[in-house]
Amino acid sequence: MKDITNQFEDVPEGHKSGFVTVVGRPNVGKSTLLNGLMQQKIAIVTPRPQTTRTRQLGIITEESYQMVLMDTPGIMREPLHKLDEFMRGPADEPVGDADIILWLVDLTTKPQDEDREIAARINKLKVAGQTLLCLNKLDALKPEEVMPRTEAYRALLPEETRWIAFSAKMNAGVDELLETAVSMLPEGPRYYPADQTTDVYIRDIAAEMVREQVMLKLRDEIPYSVAVQVEQFKERENGLTYIEANVFIEREAHKKIIIGKKGAMLRQIGAAARKEIEGLVEGKVFLELRVKVAPKWRRDEKSLRRFGYSEKK
Repeated sequence: MKDITNQFEDVPEGHKSGFVTVVGRPNVGKSTLLNGLMQQKIAIVTPRPQTTRTRQLGIITEESYQMVLMDTPGIMREPLHKLDEFMRGPADEPVGDADIILWLVDLTTKPQDEDREIAARINKLKVAGQTLLCLNKLDALKPEEVMPRTEAYRALLPEETRWIAFSAKMNAGVDELLETAVSMLPEGPRYYPADQTTDVYIRDIAAEMVREQVMLKLRDEIPYSVAVQVEQFKERENGLTYIEANVFIEREAHKKIIIGKKGAMLRQIGAAARKEIEGLVEGKVFLELRVKVAPKWRRDEKSLRRFGYSEKK
């Protein structure tokens, strides 16, 4: 991991750096926290579990430190198809190589089996000293509920483990969380240039923003069977960014639902996604969407590779 060090960038004495892995079960707010720490949107967010399908990497660089954040898909139970297997892979990788582990939990629920599995892994690897227990959704609790829930999660780890209660959605306590994480970083160099904020291509983030709107506007199984692939991403001379993307679905019946009556639903999805992408590229965007059927793509390894859901060797 350390062979990507940026050897040509001077850093002040005592400079801190490290890799920070964000783990947790589905829908506990990992992507919301990542965006809050980054102070910009690089990960899509919906109320649905399993929104994040791939490892998201965000880079925060200040004069005295560089923090490389890795947001993973939520820890899942048994995979149902090959897409689930792909998502489970990066989520289930050992956390011992990280300099810091941010274990994110949902204070609105008692510890679940997935939480106990993560705690068992941290305890087995003996990395409690590198772990920050992040108790999210503090805003949704009554005052009398806070301490019992807090203690229930703290009991899963050694007593000396650091912890913080906060709200990623309300951006309350996020600054304190960042300060605590920075204090835990070891001294080290910069691994990426100071102006780099992610290792994900803008066109891939744009594709995810389209998928985000499908997930927000449609219900049931349809959003989980959607993949988005950007075919063209061009910045024209007038400053307009032209994007052409295909929305793939597994069934013909689902295609009709996404398009909607006289194309109404697809226009809604496109308009909302365009607004998000304009914030990303800081300029006007023309977004053209097409809906295509790719039967059983979640179960087909070739299709998974085509849509970017394959392990990098």
